[in-house]
Amino acid sequence: MKILLIGATGMIGSRIAAEALSRGHEVTAATRSGSAAALPEHPALTPLTLDASTPGKVAQAAAGHDAVISAVSPPRDGSDPAAPLLATYTSLVEGLRIAGAHRLLVVGGAGSLKTSSGRDRVDTPDFPAMYKAESLAQREVLRLLRAEVTDLNWTYVSPADEIAPGERTGTFRLGGDDMLIAADGTSFISAEDYAVALVDEAEKSTAIRRRITVAY
Repeated sequence: MKILLIGATGMIGSRIAAEALSRGHEVTAATRSGSAAALPEHPALTPLTLDASTPGKVAQAAAGHDAVISAVSPPRDGSDPAAPLLATYTSLVEGLRIAGAHRLLVVGGAGSLKTSSGRDRVDTPDFPAMYKAESLAQREVLRLLRAEVTDLNWTYVSPADEIAPGERTGTFRLGGDDMLIAADGTSFISAEDYAVALVDEAEKSTAIRRRITVAY
């Protein structure tokens, strides 16, 4: 499979790249700078400079790929990230339409997952304030996909409430819109196992036009 991975050098994106390469896929690692210095050297890894806010450039990059994975992060400069993140995804979707590329996997957020109270996690009183703006922006991306993107085979992959670098175990649970909670009351997934779940979905395409979540 030929994969275009946008945002390939971030904490999650770099692990998706490593997972996909380990399975024999070809990965085009797209970043604003075009640098793949954060990624291991691999004959099936091709670095690419890409500004995803321009549909025509997205279309050129996506052409010939079997799947596009977006690990684009919201701006973290203190400004409201919702509008720029939505603009980027609007451009990304339009670029895929131009290219005729139909498979899109989105590294999403956990804030839109439903809690036992019925409220989205981002709307609960104990949600960390430092992550709220970013989580609200990620929720808007999910709403955009659900409301306006019926012509692409997208999957929005939410992590657990907490995600961090850790161990690749290959053992985890998958869910839908409800947050997955372990027996000890925690909701966690390593970035490595999140990458496993996302690449699994890229290969199998079992969750078309819906959100899934992954946690221990």
